[in-house]
Amino acid sequence: MARMKAIEAAVKVMEKEGVSVAFGVPGAAINPLYAALKTHGGIGHILARHVEGASHMAEGYTRAVAGNIGVCIGTSGPAGTDMITGLYSASADSIPILCITGQAPRARLHKEDFQAVDIASIAKSVTKWATTVLEPAQVPQAFQQAFHLMRSGRPGPVLIDLPIDVQLAEIEFDPDTYEPLVPYKPAATRAQIEKALAMLNASERPLIVAGGGIINADASDLLVQFAEVLGVPVIPTLMGWGCIPDDHALMVGMCGLQTSQRYGNASMLASDFVLGIGNRWANRHTGSVDVYTKGRKFVHVDIEPTQIGRVFAPDFGIVSDAGAALKLFVEVAREWKAVGQLRNHSAWAAECQGRKNSVDYLRKTHFDSVPMKPQRVYQCMNRALGRDVCYVSTIGLSQIAGAQFLHVYQPRHWINCGQAGPLGWTVPAALGVRVADPARKIVALSGDYDFQFMIEELAVGAQFKLPYIHVLVNNSYLGLIRQAQRSFSIDYCVQLAFDNVNMPEGEVARGYGVDHVKVVEGLGCKALRVHRPEEFAPAIAQAEAWMAEHRTPVVIEVILERVTNIAMGTEIDNIVEFEELATQPADAPSALAILD
Repeated sequence: MARMKAIEAAVKVMEKEGVSVAFGVPGAAINPLYAALKTHGGIGHILARHVEGASHMAEGYTRAVAGNIGVCIGTSGPAGTDMITGLYSASADSIPILCITGQAPRARLHKEDFQAVDIASIAKSVTKWATTVLEPAQVPQAFQQAFHLMRSGRPGPVLIDLPIDVQLAEIEFDPDTYEPLVPYKPAATRAQIEKALAMLNASERPLIVAGGGIINADASDLLVQFAEVLGVPVIPTLMGWGCIPDDHALMVGMCGLQTSQRYGNASMLASDFVLGIGNRWANRHTGSVDVYTKGRKFVHVDIEPTQIGRVFAPDFGIVSDAGAALKLFVEVAREWKAVGQLRNHSAWAAECQGRKNSVDYLRKTHFDSVPMKPQRVYQCMNRALGRDVCYVSTIGLSQIAGAQFLHVYQPRHWINCGQAGPLGWTVPAALGVRVADPARKIVALSGDYDFQFMIEELAVGAQFKLPYIHVLVNNSYLGLIRQAQRSFSIDYCVQLAFDNVNMPEGEVARGYGVDHVKVVEGLGCKALRVHRPEEFAPAIAQAEAWMAEHRTPVVIEVILERVTNIAMGTEIDNIVEFEELATQPADAPSALAILD
């Protein structure tokens, strides 16, 4: 066998496992890996401005294309701790990413060496596996195990920590005979599928709740086939949005507290049976569990055994990969339909579709006020961006309103950090999506605070020619946090506004604070500011022209109305409608009531 440094063997393994690009920041303890990447590897590298940004780029890269696994790299000490947020985000949403950190020499690990921290112990609760490799000969197998674990069962992230002397030690390794391990995926049995289908068939008003596990399994086509064979309506979760096109006759909206539509909530409340596939019954989807479960039966299909019964006990649970389950569901449903065994649910489907198409269940968006109301911004986006756009967004009122008003027509075209929701995620994640798919039409969506968290990563887009459009909705305060504070009768430390003496006179109302256009341009990108609805479509056209010419991100800042001097405990006429919906407590009895 060939002799090589352990870190060179690690690079060979990553190549064999399909890695073609990594995101990271070099440093003393991880420089051997960078030397191997340059000298021996066919793996490209994107230099982040912050290692947390690198972890979010890796996550965006994974989410964008089926089969991808993003890799993020940092040196010892704070580089690893800075990437914990990215690992938590990936773990919470079942996204595989590989985090590689450098470490002090083995002999110095217990001597409080410079930047020596037990990162494996810190990362254990937010990874499927976190390990410090202490034997050089174990490095290739550690990387092999990492990819096997990330792909098996419920997907998730792994951290490998490498002392510098382990990286540099020579080992025997034969890359020519290396093969990835076959991942393990639990699969439903035919008996389980038949029982679940019989329970659905016995109901009068069934729904399919489609979760992010369907997208992870690359099984969206199977979901649509299954729904069409049955004629049963589908409610996607936020993480499953796009697995059935928004304009499909059986897609009847989303439900829950925040990222929902009135018609989706109404159809859920009218149902008597729910088949959940690849979902977690997350609290933003369910609201009050008592309200959500009352009067209906549940079957839950999930790849992770410990998810069955975690939030509430279903009437029947199946541990299975969503793709494997759906393949059998389609097969059995077609057999039953061929012999006339399937119940006709067309009247129920028409009832749900009627709610979706009724103006009584649609919320007003055509506001002409200036500064703009956020509802009008999303109306403008729907009209200007088309069906093939891929949205990228994290938490906040901008995400909540986006989910309520925008439309998604393809899987992996709503790239959303769902469970963890770290501010600052959007910019680096959008860059990771662009690296994964150079041709995709990408529009990121941020509020002003999310945008300011990791704004420095825009320089990565300028340096590496990663163009995308970023719509920045600016109301100059922490909207979602501010709304939550109302239950404490405070309005404290949530204002981002100040009079910026450098703001161009007459361009924007004073008191909006940071001049995002200047900051963006200073980072090497292009930006423009929109005040009126009629300016939005031309701004998109200008952004597309700039991207074609300069190959850089373009930020469109939309100035929103600001609500000042909130009177606690009272209703304020000009508080935007979706903000009022964003803070209903998860245990509110009316959590699934039709939202006004």
